[in-house]
Amino acid sequence: MRVTFRNAERKDSQLIFSFIKELAEYERMSDSVVATEEILSRSMFGESPAAEVVFLLVDDVEVGFVIFFHNFSTFLGKHGLYIEDLYIKPEFRSLGLGKALMKHCAWIAAERDCGRMEWWVLNWNPARRFYEELGASAMDEWVTFRLTEDKLKKLAREK
Repeated sequence: MRVTFRNAERKDSQLIFSFIKELAEYERMSDSVVATEEILSRSMFGESPAAEVVFLLVDDVEVGFVIFFHNFSTFLGKHGLYIEDLYIKPEFRSLGLGKALMKHCAWIAAERDCGRMEWWVLNWNPARRFYEELGASAMDEWVTFRLTEDKLKKLAREK
């Protein structure tokens, strides 16, 4: 089994979208996917790319992916690498590929002098143990807040 990585290009928008749909199905959130291939293409490969995508390949076939972007820590004074999505196809799990993809992300973060790498995990996801084995810590003292698009627009109108 030969494992390699490759950065996504605009022509990969359909493949990225298919991975996102698979991930959403796994996370029981298929109804939440409103993105399209066109939206992803514009957002990730336009003038100001919002995120980056790296594919994990086994014997030249894409079997996993990670989508990440940079955030910033005021306390550290450095960028961080935020993993939005990480997914390995079910038939390729438990082969060390998730760890290989996380190590690749850590390498990218280190190369870019990031102060940390972060991601969210659903509380029922069995991958939590995997992340803890990598040395990651759950940040249970933090609560995530979100303004959805309609609430965001409503707040913006109050300006």
